[in-house]
Amino acid sequence: MMTKDLSPMDKAKFVAARRAVDFIESGMTIGLGTGSTAAWMVRCLGERMREEGLRIRGVPTSVRTARLAREAGIEVITLDEARWLDLTIDGTDEFDAGFSLIKGGGGALLHEKIVATASDRMIVIADVSKQVETLGAFPLPVEVIPFGWQTTRALIEETLVSMDVLGRETALRLDGDKPFVTDEGNRIIDLHLKRIGNPRRLSLVLNQIPGVVENGLFIDICDAVVTGYGDGRVEVRDIAEGLVEEGRIEIPEGDNLFSDLSD
Repeated sequence: MMTKDLSPMDKAKFVAARRAVDFIESGMTIGLGTGSTAAWMVRCLGERMREEGLRIRGVPTSVRTARLAREAGIEVITLDEARWLDLTIDGTDEFDAGFSLIKGGGGALLHEKIVATASDRMIVIADVSKQVETLGAFPLPVEVIPFGWQTTRALIEETLVSMDVLGRETALRLDGDKPFVTDEGNRIIDLHLKRIGNPRRLSLVLNQIPGVVENGLFIDICDAVVTGYGDGRVEVRDIAEGLVEEGRIEIPEGDNLFSDLSD
């Protein structure tokens, strides 16, 4: 597979990931996200390390990211070993103008949220399709413990009645014909809400329900968003500085080192 054969969406993911790794400096300890866009970032980071002699340590947010990081030549350590991180780079399923996010489509939301909040900064990388006016079109994942999960699901559904949402359908996430199991051995209930009027309130209320471990709403965690476009354009927005930086990343021709990465 050649780089020129990538779909516009994959090209957008690549340029966002390639631009984001420019924020990484030698000696940093980095949170490594999970998902298809984050996988591009891990490979791009490995490439920088090989070409520039960059020395970093990575804290992965999932077993599969840890495996990919090791393959890319990144030293992998645990969050307990790191204690605190300089930067986390991760993808997202949706983001709005205030940098509130829905994450967890890959099932790693618990580790992702812990790692992101243990970082000085969180940079989100995304293709432009992930930007929305209002969160909620993407199903909101809620991680729950296996014990009494059906009761927890009923409590969630009861809670949604009083929330500012457009839909209230819930579904246990499956892996084939069996329940999907997170790295912590938990289950995920996906909430099909269509529109979330007050993400902050919903997040707080969901996490008060017994049996709920964490939800996929990331509020006041993301500091900057790097958005990629299929034509190579890339946009960096920083919420603290209110800056918008536009640029372009050359998409190299020839053999594609990242051809095995896809959704």
